[in-house]
Amino acid sequence: MTRYAALASDIEASIRAGVLRPGDRLPSVRHTCESRGVSASTVFQAYYLLEARGLVRARERSGYYVSEGAARRPPEPTGASQPGDASIAVDVSALVFEVLQAGTARGVVPFGSAFPSPLLFPLARLGQAMAASAQALDPWSTVDDLSPGNPALRRQIALRYLADGMQVHTDEIVVTNGALEALNLCLAAIARPGDAVVIESPTFYAALQTLERMGLQAIEVPTHPGEGIDLAALEHAIARHGPKACWLMTTFQNPLGSLMPAAKKQALVALLARHGVPLIEDDVYAELYFGDRRPLPAKAFDREGLVLHCGSFSKCLAPGYRLGWAAPGRFAQAVARQKLTTTLGTCAPAQMALADYLRRGGYDKHLRKLRHTLASRQAAFAEAVGAHFPPGTRATRPAGGYFLWVELPEGVDALRLHRQALAQGISTAPGPIFSASRSFAHCLRLNYGHEWNARSEAALATLGRLAHAALLPKE
Repeated sequence: MTRYAALASDIEASIRAGVLRPGDRLPSVRHTCESRGVSASTVFQAYYLLEARGLVRARERSGYYVSEGAARRPPEPTGASQPGDASIAVDVSALVFEVLQAGTARGVVPFGSAFPSPLLFPLARLGQAMAASAQALDPWSTVDDLSPGNPALRRQIALRYLADGMQVHTDEIVVTNGALEALNLCLAAIARPGDAVVIESPTFYAALQTLERMGLQAIEVPTHPGEGIDLAALEHAIARHGPKACWLMTTFQNPLGSLMPAAKKQALVALLARHGVPLIEDDVYAELYFGDRRPLPAKAFDREGLVLHCGSFSKCLAPGYRLGWAAPGRFAQAVARQKLTTTLGTCAPAQMALADYLRRGGYDKHLRKLRHTLASRQAAFAEAVGAHFPPGTRATRPAGGYFLWVELPEGVDALRLHRQALAQGISTAPGPIFSASRSFAHCLRLNYGHEWNARSEAALATLGRLAHAALLPKE
């Protein structure tokens, strides 16, 4: 842990313990430098990090103060989920389609959206790169850049792995039409209809739709909202059901936002290696961390080639370009063949444009700004949930991404609440769409990645009122 992260952690602990209370002024930068033996830069970085987490606020020419809203955040959920122990045939697509289609209108407040605001991304610069790439396009690249993809882009992706100390050769990387295609290709390379696949509980609804379409059985395994999948329960599920694969999101899981600690990721990879079970790792939110460094994926601990790592630029840089990739280890050739026999290739100008943008630099500067914006919006969003939602509401505190998982009191029906809110122009993502067994009936996934303003705060207040009303005795 860096010095500024350690300092921020100490101050946060004091705020959580009530030693520093809302409205209290933090020690001056000069005093903290002297008392902690650190530089002014370290103190400013620590205060900046606390501000991004919503715990402190800067006042011009006055210093930093503990946020009045820090104490209003709802408590976090406790304990792992408790799914059944059966292998389940999946049938959720109709429900997912109903929920998602209803919330796509531009006038709807997009709390149920799966994407952050497109206004957060450097689309003008990317558009310029796209135009230049199209003009300079070598006609032969339309053939050369078929699966596994443009060599320059694959090299830039490999360099991102290298920055984290991971040796992923460009020959292993397959460029795809977004991460969802990468995930689908990986699963198709190792599973056949009737096979069982381990998923988290709750899990991303697109995973459920893929299992349904491919005729696969789902094995839902208990998952903790803070630390991810329960490894003891996972080993039990493997012994009982003999799954062909695990499809997991180990970093900022959708919908929970959970982050599996590095040691647990290492233990996960070792467990799966003992049983010879491949891991399809959905890692699309990894760049959206709020700490001092990007969390390592499970792929970093893979020595057997059993981790099929999938990423994307859609959530962090280029929504709409639909550019993702897979680094499938020992399954690279099989995944490349799947790509050739399905969509054949990925848009050549888009690949060239992304490669050029990454080569020129500026990506990390963009990411720093994006992370700070998302962290600040999470803080404001969580404070509003605490202020407007019924007593007994719990909400996760993800260390990255742009989703909150909200557990409402047991008497609230999330699907009914979703339909009531939609009638007032507010979309949500109700819990049952994240479960093969339609569980989590009183839960919502809410997106805080869009602009936080008076309209969105009023919408959240309306959602809170509807939740309060759902708990009133029926006459």
